[in-house]
Amino acid sequence: MTGMDDHATDEMPFDSAVDARGLNCPLPILKAKKALATIESGQVLKVLATDPGSKRDFEAFARQTGNVLVGQSEADRTWIFYLKRR
Repeated sequence: MTGMDDHATDEMPFDSAVDARGLNCPLPILKAKKALATIESGQVLKVLATDPGSKRDFEAFARQTGNVLVGQSEADRTWIFYLKRR
């Protein structure tokens, strides 16, 4: 699922991606958690989400799980998160 097309101008390198657009809490976090389990430690997961609460949710998720939120941005009402697996 890498190389998803989006309009972010500050694209970061990533190893896997999850498109959680249109899903509400807690589904974006659950999809991210499942995807993180499939990648290696140190790899980066990109998550696209449209739920306005996802910014707060992903910050809390990173703190609670030890995964690192290495980047986040917003473009066209889509939040883009980059999580590095611990």
